Amino acid sequence: MSSLQHTEFQITGMRCASCSARLEKSLNQLPEVTAVVNIATEKASIVFNAETSNIPALLDAIRDTGFDAHVARDFAAEKQTKDALYHREKMQFYISAALITPLLLEMFLMLSGIHLNIPVWLQWLLATPVQFWAGARFYRGAWNSLKNGGSNMDVLVALGTSAAYFLSCAIVLFGNHPHANYFEASATLITLVLLGKLLEAHAKNKASSALESLINLQPKIAHVERNGEIVDVSVGQFRPEDIFVVRPGEAIPVDGVVLEGSSSVNESMLTGESFPQTKQSNDKVYAATLNQQGLLKCRAIAVGSQTQLAAIIRMVEQAQGSKAPIQKLADRISAIFVPVVLVLAALTFLAWWLSGQDFSNALINAVSVLVIACPCALGLATPTAIMVATGRAAYAGILIKDAAALERAHLLDVLILDKTGTLTEGIPQLTGIAPINNYDLNHLLTISLSLARHSTHPLSLALANYARTQNATQLEVSDFAELPGNGLSGVIAGEQYQLGSPAFIAKFMEADLPLPALDRSSILVACGKTLLGNISFTDTLRPNSKAAVGKLRAMGIRVVMLSGDNAATAHAIAQQAGIDEYLAEVLPQDKAQHVSSFKSNGKVVGMVGDGINDAPALAAADVSFAMKSGSDIAIEAADITLMHNDLMSVVNAIDLSRVTLAKIRQNLFFAFAYNILGIPLAAVGLLNPVIAGGAMAMSSVSVISNALLLKNWMPEKTTKNMINNKKT
Repeated sequence: MSSLQHTEFQITGMRCASCSARLEKSLNQLPEVTAVVNIATEKASIVFNAETSNIPALLDAIRDTGFDAHVARDFAAEKQTKDALYHREKMQFYISAALITPLLLEMFLMLSGIHLNIPVWLQWLLATPVQFWAGARFYRGAWNSLKNGGSNMDVLVALGTSAAYFLSCAIVLFGNHPHANYFEASATLITLVLLGKLLEAHAKNKASSALESLINLQPKIAHVERNGEIVDVSVGQFRPEDIFVVRPGEAIPVDGVVLEGSSSVNESMLTGESFPQTKQSNDKVYAATLNQQGLLKCRAIAVGSQTQLAAIIRMVEQAQGSKAPIQKLADRISAIFVPVVLVLAALTFLAWWLSGQDFSNALINAVSVLVIACPCALGLATPTAIMVATGRAAYAGILIKDAAALERAHLLDVLILDKTGTLTEGIPQLTGIAPINNYDLNHLLTISLSLARHSTHPLSLALANYARTQNATQLEVSDFAELPGNGLSGVIAGEQYQLGSPAFIAKFMEADLPLPALDRSSILVACGKTLLGNISFTDTLRPNSKAAVGKLRAMGIRVVMLSGDNAATAHAIAQQAGIDEYLAEVLPQDKAQHVSSFKSNGKVVGMVGDGINDAPALAAADVSFAMKSGSDIAIEAADITLMHNDLMSVVNAIDLSRVTLAKIRQNLFFAFAYNILGIPLAAVGLLNPVIAGGAMAMSSVSVISNALLLKNWMPEKTTKNMINNKKT
């Protein structure tokens, strides 16, 4: 049996999409290894068989491909390392900029007819450190790429600037016009590329700022009770079961349960809902949420990586590091892009030289082609948009598991909604109990409570709660059995009793014994083949469900409701919610079959649910949404978790998917258009290398800046936001 493990590596040395594609291909060629490499996050996510590979072997494979790596650490540690590298590269850029300033000044003054006549030896002295010290990274990257049979941005930069530099050296040594050299072009190109990389890194940091903000929410110090005294300790020293206090205005340090006190807690940083939640004894509180009023004394139930905040951070990191299917297009193009550009540059050189132009002009035009064509923008077009969108979604209370789910959501044709807990509040209330043939009401309650207390079904819980308020007694039950979605049975005082749906009870009745007509969500109680009574329930529609259904339909999405209730109840709820299509009396095990049925017609199908019995259907759907109030199994099976427990969050998730895909398409268009327009202009001599270098540097920044506009996306207000606005 294989032993699959997952690990993440932080990669250094990747310059463009062809780098990430080459590394991904190299890793995936290893036996029983599946790797996804993300250029925006600079991470490799790898699943491998521990029996055939291990982490040192994977690291060796990465280094053999020409990159360096280490096992990914927490976000704060990685950010510290990246910040240190950013400051070193910024200093390198400043020194390079200072060295080329006299060369640029001479070039610009020359355009005005003023000649500084900087000595050639000084030009060489200023350009050489930039070429071989600041530009050393490009030579290393180019060598690593070429020796592994690939080509990347470093090859283009190193080849282009080296051609200009060594041509200048040749002109100075052997030419008749030593002042007609291109030292300023090669040095300026490298400096501009360094500037572009700095701007790109800065924009990437802004793209991941949502994740950083989440991490910074948790306080560093907490007030913990130790040996009867309250002492300040680091959050990292918390242990489960520790008792801690939270004063007004302070953030809650870990997940816990309230022991004493009452207060209002702002949970908007985790759920996106601005309406504060009232907290009192036995209520749960969560790390990073803000205590607004009273003093709370709590017991820690989850610390460190086990808190809900940590789970959200992991999910956001996972989504930001994943790869959307649309990225495959850019990867395929990047794989062949650099070799094609090298051929175009060679053809440009030959065309100019054979047409009678001198060698230096032909070479400089070829250099312009090499520089303008760097595929950085193409590689960043998709992952940066995904980074920003998933971070923005987290702040809106929408946790997206991976980029593929975010992309698929915009394609939805059909959205299937579970009724209980999704469209409705999921907390049924007992509305009536009616004995049949004058059967004793108290005994009916006693029998019902005795059976229901053994079940966790929502109707059973509602029945048991009501029966206890009526001081009903409990009897011992033997041979208890529960058929999920149908009913309960057991022996009480030697008699066989059943409690459940009409269809379930009918199995125990005589064939010609009619069942009562039930027009609401009801269950029946029977003893053997004798009906004892019926019990009615109601479940209220969530406040936003009807409005959300209307918006989904306005988006062109076909909305279908699934319910285990009888047709009358399902019809009533569907009518209240504005849903035309519904399926009633659907057993839990059949929900996935209905999802597959819609998919078999060629439709892209989404599923929204919250219960354990929804998990198979959620797994079968193309895109699945789980309410946070639902079971852990449902949340694990879903692609997207909705922290609001509000159907309007589904509307928001689909809308964000559409906006994000539109932004990705814009980015890909800009990246393609830039190269399609830039390469011909450079080939015909209308772009000198300096302008080409500046344009190349700004192309990546423009793509990332466009992706950052996703931060302006605003979700539709959820129920609690709406209530809060009405109150204020």
